[in-house]
Amino acid sequence: MKTAMLVIDVQEALCSGEYAAFEAAQVISRINTVTQLARQNGVPVIYIQHEENGGPLEYGSDGWKLAAGLQAQPDDLFIRKTASDSFHSTNLHTLLKDLGAEHLIICGLQSEFCVDTTVRRALALGYPVTLIADGHSTMDNDVLSAAQISAHHNVTLSNLTSFGPRAKAILAEKIEFNSIP
Repeated sequence: MKTAMLVIDVQEALCSGEYAAFEAAQVISRINTVTQLARQNGVPVIYIQHEENGGPLEYGSDGWKLAAGLQAQPDDLFIRKTASDSFHSTNLHTLLKDLGAEHLIICGLQSEFCVDTTVRRALALGYPVTLIADGHSTMDNDVLSAAQISAHHNVTLSNLTSFGPRAKAILAEKIEFNSIP
């Protein structure tokens, strides 16, 4: 089964300053490790960047740029989005079809928004998903810590059965490209 890797919203405004995700530097390091392995195994890496009119994620602003330390390569692919669903009003689904992708590895920011929504949409479109369990993060909210939110989403997304295809949360160090479905 051909795989593609999605790196969602790992952007400067979400990795530093007042909107910095919990353990952003460690998450970036784990993402870099997996993207390097993906490339070595011929798996395309797609960076998805959220944008909005005004604010810290305005297209072209310093905050919109990929986070410092993220090791994107010239042969990687890039998509801009305006909704928490990476498929909504983008060419992502068409791109994945053109690549022959049948399975997705997903990581990025923020666990309860764009990561959650994109995983659910991928499942609904028929893509089994490997969620990098320690490759996504968020910020604390009024109810839960960022670590609790991410852990909750690892469990919740892994237990969804209604779409048919399943999501499986796996730690970055345990990802083996030769054993991905």
